[in-house]
Amino acid sequence: MNLTDDQLDRYARHIVLREIGGAGQAKLLAASVAVIGAGGIGSPLLLYLAAAGVGRLTVIDDDTVARSNLQRQVLHGTPDLGRAKTASAVDALARLNPDVVVTPRTVRLDAGNAAGLLAGHDVVVDGSDSFATRLTVADCALALRIPLVSAAVGPFDGQLATFRGWEAGAPCYRCFVGSDPARADASCADTGILGAVAGVMGSLAALEVVRCITGFGADPAGTLLIFDALSLRMRTIALAKDPACPACGSR
Repeated sequence: MNLTDDQLDRYARHIVLREIGGAGQAKLLAASVAVIGAGGIGSPLLLYLAAAGVGRLTVIDDDTVARSNLQRQVLHGTPDLGRAKTASAVDALARLNPDVVVTPRTVRLDAGNAAGLLAGHDVVVDGSDSFATRLTVADCALALRIPLVSAAVGPFDGQLATFRGWEAGAPCYRCFVGSDPARADASCADTGILGAVAGVMGSLAALEVVRCITGFGADPAGTLLIFDALSLRMRTIALAKDPACPACGSR
């Protein structure tokens, strides 16, 4: 891919990085990423992916913008109240970078539509707020052999991991969380959340997507990053592949 003069200028700070360079930027421009959730995690994630020049973004969310979202969902503004989050995302990302093609999918992802929504993407990123949805996304990404970047937040904490469970020795999402789809979801309306924590985790998720596409640095698959905002600490732990995992144990 030959970069235009405008692209050379826009992405100059990537291109001068030895670990990315022009070849890495071309990979970003040619990449396709599916993002589940345009909320607290998805907002900074989508902004940084668009700014990085990821060529095609699919935004999957069935929700509308509420006033209580604006404390952390920085993709949206007061004029977007009542709009579909996908529509608000399309407008915000178009203002940021016209190089990026954004496809809105204003639906709730489930077992019946997941394969159709996710197939053909290079990376899937899950920032949804439902454990059942996360299991569905993880199972589908595993079946399609698409790397899954999974980010989650609590009131003052966050978790981030990349899963490629079809690979020998690499755990899948179910190796990490188990298989109980009836697990209760903790709503931020009940527990609260510091808005900037969502910003941190969404930004880290964007970093991992760029890593998946360009291959810079160390491979994070099989590790879990834990962020603690109360003590301002991060730590990384190893995740083991479960040989009895119903999703990837036989792979």
